[in-house]
Amino acid sequence: MNKGRFIVFEGLDGSGKGTQIKLTVDKLKANGHNVYSTAEPTSSATGGLIRDTLGGFSRRSSYELGALFLTDRIFHNINDINGIKKFLDSGIDVICDRYYYSSFAYQGLDADLQWLMDMNLNCPEITKPDLCVYLDISPDRCDERIKNNRFYTEIFEDYNTIVQTRNRFFEVFKRLDKENIVIISADRDVESINNDIMAEIEKIKNKNISI
Repeated sequence: MNKGRFIVFEGLDGSGKGTQIKLTVDKLKANGHNVYSTAEPTSSATGGLIRDTLGGFSRRSSYELGALFLTDRIFHNINDINGIKKFLDSGIDVICDRYYYSSFAYQGLDADLQWLMDMNLNCPEITKPDLCVYLDISPDRCDERIKNNRFYTEIFEDYNTIVQTRNRFFEVFKRLDKENIVIISADRDVESINNDIMAEIEKIKNKNISI
C-alpha cells in the first residue's frame, strides 16, 4: 500500500502557521486524502514539562529543553495510539506544526547546534519529513502580530529573540541542504500563500511500502 506523506510546517511565532495548516488539511481532505494533523510539543507528560517552560512557569537550560523535546519527539513518532509512524504506515498524510527544525532554531540559540542536530537526525525512531514548509515573514511583522493577538507572551517571543531565531532557522536550512525544505513568503494574502503550499505538496509522490 502507499505510505502517507509527512509534511512539517515551520515558522516564527506569528507567521500564520495555524491558519495555513487548517487550510491545507481542509483542501487535502476535500481532494480525497486521509489526513492527520498534529503538533509539537505533544500532549504527553513530557510535552507538559515543555509547555511549562515555554510559558515561563519553570526554568530549564537549553540543553535540558532540547533533551525534553527529543524525548517528546520520539514518543510522538512511535506511540501506538496516535504516533506519526502509525498513521504514515496506514497511508494517512501527517501534517505537523513544528518538528526538529524548531529545536535546532530555538534551543540552538544557546545550546550547541551540532549536538542538537546529531541527537535528532541520528535517532532511528525519528522520522524525516517528506517536506518542510517554512513560512517566512519579517520579525517586525511577527512582533506586531504577537502583540496584537496574545494575552501573554512565551519565552521566545520578544523581538530580539525573534530576530535571532529567524537567522538561526536559515543557518539550519543551509546545513540541511539534502532535505526537502521550501521557504514561502508569508507576508501576502492567505490564499496566495496556500496555493504555493499546495503546489509544493503536489510534488510529493506517495511512497510504496509493504505491510
